[in-house]
Amino acid sequence: MTLFLANIGLGLLWAVLTGLFSPPNLAIGFVLGYLMLWMVRGVLGPSRYYNTVPRLFEFAGYFLWELILANGRLAVDVLTPAHRMRPRVIALPLVVREEGEITLLANLISLTPGSLTLDVSEDHRFLYIHAMYASDPEAVRRSIQDGLERRILELMHGSERNPDRVH
Repeated sequence: MTLFLANIGLGLLWAVLTGLFSPPNLAIGFVLGYLMLWMVRGVLGPSRYYNTVPRLFEFAGYFLWELILANGRLAVDVLTPAHRMRPRVIALPLVVREEGEITLLANLISLTPGSLTLDVSEDHRFLYIHAMYASDPEAVRRSIQDGLERRILELMHGSERNPDRVH
């Protein structure tokens, strides 16, 4: 957390020195601050922060790509006469266990066009989702588990694999 705050501080310092407080300039300051912290990591000591920031950008890129694909699929289905929708409610076995991870997964699923999170089981072992394109429910489960859920686990816990994966 200390390195993150230092990174924010360096980003703000960049904005002060350039005299421009726009979001793109703050982002540039954040990236430059990260690079500066990365260069002096030997002095500051080991930290997960150096691996978490690139993983966060990778995660954001992955989600944006999935968002574009889902929007394209929905647009094609709306604009063509033949509908390919096969809506279903699917029980998704969860590997994520912490409430924050479940909430993040549920919200990202709901943000993706064509899917909506309905509920979480009492024991937090299943997430119930409504998927518009679920002709193969198992493929939908695998897609979420191997996509969003795996990346959330990597982002939150590093690259360690979870042996409790349910398929």
